[in-house]
Amino acid sequence: MPIAAENPAAQDPVALLETLVAFDTVSARSNLPLIDWAEGYCRAHGAAVARVPDATGTKAALLVSVGPFETQAGYVLSGHSDVVPAEGQPWSSDPFVLREEAGRLYGRGTSDMKGFLAVCLALLPEMAAAELATPLHIAISYDEEVGCLGVRPLIAQMLERGPRPLGCFVGEPTGMGVVVGHKGKSASRLTFRGKASHSALAPAGVNAVEYAARFIEHVRLSAEAIARDGARDPLYDVPHTTGLSSVVRGGSALNIVPDTCSVEFEYRAIGADDAGALAAAAIAYATDTLAPLMRKTDPGCGVEVEPLIDYPGLDTDPEAAIVTLAKRLAGRNAHGKVSYGTEGGLFERLGGVPAVVIGPGSITRAHKADEYVTRDELAACADFVRRLIRACRG
Repeated sequence: MPIAAENPAAQDPVALLETLVAFDTVSARSNLPLIDWAEGYCRAHGAAVARVPDATGTKAALLVSVGPFETQAGYVLSGHSDVVPAEGQPWSSDPFVLREEAGRLYGRGTSDMKGFLAVCLALLPEMAAAELATPLHIAISYDEEVGCLGVRPLIAQMLERGPRPLGCFVGEPTGMGVVVGHKGKSASRLTFRGKASHSALAPAGVNAVEYAARFIEHVRLSAEAIARDGARDPLYDVPHTTGLSSVVRGGSALNIVPDTCSVEFEYRAIGADDAGALAAAAIAYATDTLAPLMRKTDPGCGVEVEPLIDYPGLDTDPEAAIVTLAKRLAGRNAHGKVSYGTEGGLFERLGGVPAVVIGPGSITRAHKADEYVTRDELAACADFVRRLIRACRG
């Protein structure tokens, strides 16, 4: 059957996806045009809407609720509005104009994750008409791609509005497979401030690049030890915690001892480890061991630390009620875990709301040129949401 055929009031997810893709919501830009449109659409279909702006007023999250949300605990369908940049990628067509070819819907964010949001919004009229006994919430956040920033105040607003939800379905692309865990991440940029000198007088300077190299080696050895001796979780494709340095910038000329070098590094941790604690230990090596050595030559030297990304992992008990429900709604018996991050861990950590990651599309298509989701994948997601609506009727 067509995706929107069950209820005459239901909207076409493909048409709504076309609308969502047309909003250029790259994380560096405002998402307010999309939020303005979504708020008007949701209010027109009878939902209660709360806007959660950021401190700058240039971005906002949206919490959409249907049913007795002020008195009853319900379920959250969570997705982010921002997308990664498309500049410099070899797209076959305009990434912000939805293009269909052989059942594939191409456009930036179609898999990650406007396809999921399009389905949820398309079925909002069915939610409103269902006279729900258990409420449903659609949570639309911002800046997920740069650290899951916008969902944090949204969760706080959600807890203020009513009872703690029973569970959350995060619609990142899993091919509608049930995902019960993802790795946590902590990343920072360290800038080593040395002392420049002519390379012929190298001992008079403080070589920022060499001290940065010592830090990089420290992270590498730490990661190797974890890979060799650390905890394992076979549900992950990479079954252990990882650490690496990924971006290094320093030096200006061959004959100058460099006075500045920056290093960006990260740890991605399975549930048994703490990415933040591992990153903090690495930073302590830089600030407590390397920086004093640098200052022996010049007291003006040292290390500056700039946090970049920090979000917790997700490790939901496979026997939890939310997992059982997700499997029933999806018609699946299996579950898995993924190495990429989502907002799911924050729902658990900040809100005490157990989460499952499940959504249309594939992460292998995300962040690439010619990203796409298929009509069949949107239809499978619509089936999932419709079953959830029926379950919430009581």
